[in-house]
Amino acid sequence: MFATLSDRLADTFKNLRGKGRLSEADIDATAREIRIALLEADVALPVVKEFVGAVKERARGAEVSQALNPAQQIIKIVNEELVNILGGETRRLRFAKNGPTVIMLAGLQGAGKTTLAAKLALWLKEQSTSPLLVAADLQRPNAVNQLQVNGERVGVPVFAPQPGNGVGDPVQVARDAVEEAKRKLHDVVIVDTAGRLGIDAELMQQASDIRDAVQPDEVLFVVDAMIGQDAVNTALAFQEGVGYDAVVLTKLDGDARGGAALSIASITGKPVMFASNGEKMTDFDLFHPDRMASRILDMGDMLTLIEQAEKTFDAAEAQKAAEKLAGGGDFTLTDFLAQMQQIRKMGSLTKIMGMLPGMGQFRDQLENFDEREIDRIQAIIYSMTPAERDNPKIIDGSRRLRISKGSGTQVSDVNTLVDRFFEAKKMMQQMAKGGGIPGMPGMPGMPGGGGRVKQKKQQGKKKRVSGNPAKAAAQRAAAKAAASEKAASGNPFGNPEGIDYETAAQNLDLPKDFSKFLK
Repeated sequence: MFATLSDRLADTFKNLRGKGRLSEADIDATAREIRIALLEADVALPVVKEFVGAVKERARGAEVSQALNPAQQIIKIVNEELVNILGGETRRLRFAKNGPTVIMLAGLQGAGKTTLAAKLALWLKEQSTSPLLVAADLQRPNAVNQLQVNGERVGVPVFAPQPGNGVGDPVQVARDAVEEAKRKLHDVVIVDTAGRLGIDAELMQQASDIRDAVQPDEVLFVVDAMIGQDAVNTALAFQEGVGYDAVVLTKLDGDARGGAALSIASITGKPVMFASNGEKMTDFDLFHPDRMASRILDMGDMLTLIEQAEKTFDAAEAQKAAEKLAGGGDFTLTDFLAQMQQIRKMGSLTKIMGMLPGMGQFRDQLENFDEREIDRIQAIIYSMTPAERDNPKIIDGSRRLRISKGSGTQVSDVNTLVDRFFEAKKMMQQMAKGGGIPGMPGMPGMPGGGGRVKQKKQQGKKKRVSGNPAKAAAQRAAAKAAASEKAASGNPFGNPEGIDYETAAQNLDLPKDFSKFLK
């Protein structure tokens, strides 16, 4: 959603690099570019004025003029101001001291309240609570049925005494739901209310009546992040007519410009509490202003990535795999597949990669990434016999042909997987034994840290030449061949696998210069 804004800001900061001191003209030009970037992202004009004014004022101050790297200091200022307009600190749910905690959802029709109610229920269930969903949207056709289906998907009970479709009293349903929660010992009640295509008096009155009847601990305003500036107008109208405690943004995975997300918290003074960024029930989490600002500036979101990994990965299995690698044990294709499947559980690989710092420059490649690659790997490995998975070295030509037919792939796909497995196994074993990245000379604390120095010392000692003329000639020929191989590969450590890195980069749809990174 924030791709355009990220790209514009990145281009703006590029112009500041290498400058030891920023002039008044540099600051004005940077502020102008930031203003244009925010306006193009559909951020509300009052928010843009306040944001740019704060950045310019701080940029002219001592914190930039005395900084060793003014460009990085400007980025730091923009990051901090972005966090401010996004709400500052992470806002968390307030739970009731006595009785069930009542959460009421309000918003326009089409914002995604009913789906979000189920996502919130699943999120709360994972926090060791016992939620109850309440079908109080009795206006929209099949809203009650939709909530029941979603509740069944996430394993949360739904209180739906009325059929809906215009039949029933939503205020009475909400009131009865609280009593039902007390009887059945549910500690959280989530009330899904009706919306309208537009703001009207009947909508506001019904929402106010439900609020007065159940006295919710939290009223959450659900807004579609893709509707642009109208999201701000709707938020202000609901704040005046019903009142709410926090905002929930839906459809953050859309391709709209996302200015609403940057505007609502600043204009209404109400924080964004949750964000929904996908169609799956698990695509939902707390909204962290600092992490969102970091993503917008292409600094990545490592904390969210780590949290997702902790929730997904089996610690015992990961420890067992690490011990197997470190102890020189036999890491098999079965172990390899288990690792890949755990990564798959984290969600879309494109989203995972997008959380890494600096991946904005590879956005096009990420968007074109084929998410079915792990399915193909799984099909190939499942087409192998247990003996072949335990010892891939026995996979000869006829076995590869059989495996490719069984998995519906090409023989070249099987060859690629086996080759990749051996390379990955070798690298992981080196990392597990040494605790770092192998083959990185000069890097302290990593295997190979003194690799190049040792190599020079060894080169300083001349190898003893055999007194046998035939053996001496063979030694010289072998040394010459090894030297020419290293020179051809452009790698001082040689290229034993004969990898064509430029072709590899092309096959991965990466820029040509990326072959240097692969090396």
